[in-house]
Amino acid sequence: MHTIKYTYWKDDNMWLGYLQEYPDYLTQAETVEELEENLRDIYNDLSSGEIPCVRKVAELDVAS
Repeated sequence: MHTIKYTYWKDDNMWLGYLQEYPDYLTQAETVEELEENLRDIYNDLSSGEIPCVRKVAELDVAS
């Protein structure tokens, strides 16, 4: 099983969230469970290569 981190919060009656790796792709839902389903769908679409020009977040090691 592969896991991925996401950020989420409640705004009025809706839950909003995005995948840490793909912060440009925000989704919303009425429940946290529905939000997680939406995030899984977004992950599958973005990681499949089906969507062009996807921006990602990465970490870079630099010497100090």
